[in-house]
Amino acid sequence: MKIGELAKSTQTQVETIRYYEREGLLPSPLRSEGNYRIYGPKHVARLSFIRNCRSLNMTLNEIRTLLAFKDAQQGDCDGVNELIDTHIAHVASRIKELRKLERQLKELRETCMEARATNQCGILAELSAHPRQATLKSKSVSGHIGGLHSKSL
Repeated sequence: MKIGELAKSTQTQVETIRYYEREGLLPSPLRSEGNYRIYGPKHVARLSFIRNCRSLNMTLNEIRTLLAFKDAQQGDCDGVNELIDTHIAHVASRIKELRKLERQLKELRETCMEARATNQCGILAELSAHPRQATLKSKSVSGHIGGLHSKSL
């Protein structure tokens, strides 16, 4: 099948497929005489695996590691379990950070309980009064964006 067919069958954008190829997650396909990429069932299965991992918010490095375990076939899965346990811990940490953010936003919302002129808005005044400490880390850690998988320091 050509790249468009692979994209349609896996509900993946063509550019994403090419990106996964460049990143080494998806093996380069054979080429036709007309230089079209030709994909097979193994590409569909691998791309589906990658998409399932991405739906669980795994980084490309985590996916790369899981693919290495999957490709090895003869090793044990302790490393897989360890990776998933670490991922679960990161997700739990992120949930905690998001709950803290939610509390902060609710407190901020309580500073303006009725419609007023904007120069009397409690929310705008609070946001202007002093800098807030960021609840979510803005640096990317382990390839995650917006503090995902970051460790509390």
